[in-house]
Amino acid sequence: MKNRDIKEWLQKAGVRAVKTMAQAAIASIGAAAALGEVDWRYVASASLLAGVLSLLTSTAGIPEVPEITEGE
Repeated sequence: MKNRDIKEWLQKAGVRAVKTMAQAAIASIGAAAALGEVDWRYVASASLLAGVLSLLTSTAGIPEVPEITEGE
């Protein structure tokens, strides 16, 4: 894999991870607010875990990044 391809993958995977973390934070804050108090450690933990899982899921492939075939 070329450096350009790695940079593109990291950029796309990073954007996806940040979006996923934001979604997890919004869901956590909304659920906690409904229960009466927001536990910010829980929100941060859930968001970080969501980001890590997003990056791991991206290793299977990102539609925005074309597949690299052998010999390219």
